Amino acid sequence: MKEAAEKSITIVHPGTHNLHLRVFAIDGENPFDVLQHLNYYSLIWIKQGAGSARADFSDYPFSAGTLFAFTPYQPFIFFPEYQMTGVAINFHPDFFCIHQHHKEVACNGVLFNNIYEPPFITVDESMAAVLDGLISRIKAEMQANDLAQHDSLVAYLKIFLITASRAKSQQNNIAVAGHTHQPRVLQDLKELIELHFQAKHTAADYAELLHVTPKSLGKMVKKQFNKTITSLINERIVIEAKRQLYLTDRSVKEIAHSLGFEDEYYFSRFFKKQVDVSPQIYRKSVGFAQERS
Repeated sequence: MKEAAEKSITIVHPGTHNLHLRVFAIDGENPFDVLQHLNYYSLIWIKQGAGSARADFSDYPFSAGTLFAFTPYQPFIFFPEYQMTGVAINFHPDFFCIHQHHKEVACNGVLFNNIYEPPFITVDESMAAVLDGLISRIKAEMQANDLAQHDSLVAYLKIFLITASRAKSQQNNIAVAGHTHQPRVLQDLKELIELHFQAKHTAADYAELLHVTPKSLGKMVKKQFNKTITSLINERIVIEAKRQLYLTDRSVKEIAHSLGFEDEYYFSRFFKKQVDVSPQIYRKSVGFAQERS
């Protein structure tokens, strides 16, 4: 990633020296012009500029006032048509783990790890003022290096995430009430994937449960979610695998079996194909549970 040192503020883990928290300005150049596979969360707020972003192999147009949210190792790349300006926040899971603090922040499944919605929200003028104020406070706290710095930074980050998650929930509700109401079969599909993703891994499984053909279901899914049925199933499996690698000391074999994979090595190959790193490396690099792995 290209960044000018004077435009970036970074805090690293005192023991490992890995990135903990970083805030940096996007000022004309595209710092995401190659495919990113980062081991931390990324919040990317485009204040000026337009173009498209590719995430998980789906393309999303963006314009000024777009805030993207990407999880660790989620692949993404930006193709701006005009120069971009904005700000990015990176934070590592061992600095703030959204799974561990789900009840406090509730951004998991809304802002992050939402397989049914695009990975961004629109930032209006009033929200921009709130986010700018939070970013200013985060930057000031990072530079002060004062007592209880971590607690203070986490508090500001939580408010940022809560603000963005509320906005995404509201924007999604408005969309559902407008012209993008999902067919009932797709609502049922989402519920069935949530119920059965640990045991049923193929598009045909869900088409059978819904009493439709895989082809017709696939067309509806592609039109509504810009993804394949298989992609939705795989992404849901990966979210649960990541959660267990984050929060538990279960072995990779145990996690594989809990997700319906009889062969630990097949699961590892599946995970690496989806995430670009093995489960073992993922567990180690995201930081949480590192000492227990």
